[in-house]
Amino acid sequence: MSKCQICNENVAIVYTTRMEDNKPISEGICLKCALEKNIGGLQVLLNKSGINEENIDQVQEQMNMVMDEMGDSNPFDFLKSFLDENEGNLDFSNLNLGDFSSLALEIDAEDDEDEDDEESDSDSNDSQQKSNSLMAATIGKDDKPENKKENTRSRNRRRNRRRRKNKFLDQFGTNLTEKAHNEEIDRIIGRDQELNRVVQILNRRNKNNPALLGEPGVGKTAIAEGLALKIVNKEVPAKLLDKQVYQLDMTTMVAGTQFRGQFESRMKGVVEDAKRSGNVILVIDELHNIMGAGDAEGAMNAANILKPALAKGEVSVIGSTTLDEYRRFIEKDSALERRFQKVIVDEPNQNESIEILHGVKDYYEEHHFVTYTKNAIRAAVQLSDRYIHERYLPDKAIDIIDEAGSRVNLDNTLLTEQKELEDRSKELDEEIAESYKQITENTDEEKSLELYEHDANLREEQLRLRKRLEEIEKINKPVVIDVHEIAEVVEMWTGIPVQQITEAETEKLLNLEERLHERIIGQNEAVNAVARAIRRKRAGFGSAEKPPSFFFVGPTGVGKTELVKVLSEVLFEEKDALIRLDMSEFMEPHTVSKLIGSPPGYVGYDDGGQLTEKVRRRPYSVVLFDEIEKAHTDVYNILLQILDDGRLTDSQGRVVNFANTVLIMTSNAGTTLKGNMIGFGSDAKIAMENRVKSAMEEIFRPEFLNRIDEVVIFQELSKTEIREIVDLMLKEIEQDVARHDMSITLSDQAKDKLAKEGYSPQYGARPLRKVIQRQIEDSLADLFLDGKLDDVTEIFVDWNEEKEFIFEKRTIDA
Repeated sequence: MSKCQICNENVAIVYTTRMEDNKPISEGICLKCALEKNIGGLQVLLNKSGINEENIDQVQEQMNMVMDEMGDSNPFDFLKSFLDENEGNLDFSNLNLGDFSSLALEIDAEDDEDEDDEESDSDSNDSQQKSNSLMAATIGKDDKPENKKENTRSRNRRRNRRRRKNKFLDQFGTNLTEKAHNEEIDRIIGRDQELNRVVQILNRRNKNNPALLGEPGVGKTAIAEGLALKIVNKEVPAKLLDKQVYQLDMTTMVAGTQFRGQFESRMKGVVEDAKRSGNVILVIDELHNIMGAGDAEGAMNAANILKPALAKGEVSVIGSTTLDEYRRFIEKDSALERRFQKVIVDEPNQNESIEILHGVKDYYEEHHFVTYTKNAIRAAVQLSDRYIHERYLPDKAIDIIDEAGSRVNLDNTLLTEQKELEDRSKELDEEIAESYKQITENTDEEKSLELYEHDANLREEQLRLRKRLEEIEKINKPVVIDVHEIAEVVEMWTGIPVQQITEAETEKLLNLEERLHERIIGQNEAVNAVARAIRRKRAGFGSAEKPPSFFFVGPTGVGKTELVKVLSEVLFEEKDALIRLDMSEFMEPHTVSKLIGSPPGYVGYDDGGQLTEKVRRRPYSVVLFDEIEKAHTDVYNILLQILDDGRLTDSQGRVVNFANTVLIMTSNAGTTLKGNMIGFGSDAKIAMENRVKSAMEEIFRPEFLNRIDEVVIFQELSKTEIREIVDLMLKEIEQDVARHDMSITLSDQAKDKLAKEGYSPQYGARPLRKVIQRQIEDSLADLFLDGKLDDVTEIFVDWNEEKEFIFEKRTIDA
């Protein structure tokens, strides 16, 4: 075997002879270098042989492999031993050797124009006889006895490599059967019914192509891997025992196909490999991608290339895709669709998912060096099923235990140290082996002492490492993962507090009314109703799917919207948890699409709905429908399924879950008429409640009102409550003043005056905010801009007999 004399990398295939100084000089070069040198006639030979520029490298690799197998043996011996091995099995009648003889004549004609080319028109049978005679003569001339022993040895070596290499399948696919044989595939738990159905379809004579249809994450790809495991374990019918399962990578096949025909060549090569082998099952994940793979101007896609082979039963394919994609792409092509047999892969229930997780947990325990308890496995399935609605079992539960294992080992320094010591131990083994080699080969007595000393130091370090590794193995035990760690991961994913209620959270929930009353004055009935619902939901009682819903009805400015804001801040400790929709923006029928998204074909279809997108991103939140009576009646129809089932389907067909939200609607219905003064008996309260109920029955339909958990009527604010609100609003001013390194205090007379000016039974507390802004904030702004508050640390505000507010400034010296 000789190397190419130009690149010195590949095996020489083409040999040329040239004359220098009347002496013939032979040169062996590889196929690629020969093409670059434009050797006459070579391109014609390659074209007739079906070799193009794309697979030149593959042909050269094949030749390199064959020559490596030959070793230093004579090529003629190699060919003769191959013929001897297959004597009686080879049929040369199908070999178009006439093409090669005519090609040889074409090359001769290029070198010598005077050569008579009558031989090129000779009968192909004569050419074949000449070629066979030439082959026999060539083989016989080097048949020497001393080569027989080497031939026998090489024959035995090649007997294990009789199967022809599937170059396209190996390049663009993964042999799942080989991976299963090497125990590189996780075992599959359950899915016996689906697997048996797949085996049953594959065992058919025609149309033996299963199509696995199911939602993402339910285990479609795992079924294909399970088939490979069944084949390795010989749990399939006799016809399938020798099958090789190849999973195709369509992305790799399409990658780099810049010119027309490149993709078709690759796809046809895969099909030809599968047809020639006769024992290949192709697995195509995301089957719908074959409808567009390779599409270009005037080109064929993968589906059209596969159809003839599928129709004749020459290739068996297992496809997997979702039901939606199958309907959108595959079913539209009836010629392709009828060649597949559908196998529906449903999402497993909780019990089946728990069984699956118990079957695969060993792989994750070994990877993360942890131990999962039975309760942790059960919690991963139950919590993911309850709180993660956009994904499917068992995939989402497996991801949870995987991330929980990763999370608990983030701060495990012993694992890091153990890994470093193991790496260093491997390096020491190599260094000690090299040191021993140097000692045995050394002949210099003066250097011997240095070598022995170095070897001793290495062995001493190795002993220390092994001792430390033993200590770490005794100390570092697998971390036990229980329900708490699983709940932390689910909470991190969703933002929903699913952990067991802590003592601090228990105290917060039990004292929720007090915390709400810190910013809400009066309205005890509303505060108590909201607090009861939150405690019931957080403790896990009541309907798991139906969200708590309230209807706040009352005059303007009594604290309806403010209570919603305070509730979101108390529950979530952040203002972003409030999703507020001003229903005055939804007064027209077409504005319903703003909630769930525009229909297909309209502007904004890809943007999603204002309501559905916000809840998808924050499933644990308070949703406020402010002034809902101003919305169009079609909006109420959209809210019916949210109030009843806790779910809403957006314009793109995605189901958005509202189970972990709190729905609150506010309205002024029935409160526009001026009622009696608050605080003088209960007649005014009863009268307003009757007006509110009558107005709500006129505006909203019974099926809408009947789905709301509780209708809370807010009462008009009394003068006493307005006085308390003054103190509440002044706290905001105190915070503003504190940013300027000052403090402010108001006398009782000043507060009473603000309450008196700001009191309005008709408009509630809103006029009070305007009075404080005009009398206090505006005066402070003027003093600050005039520089009169420089070096001032305290401001005292009073109301004097002259009916004006007095601002007394106190400096540091004072």
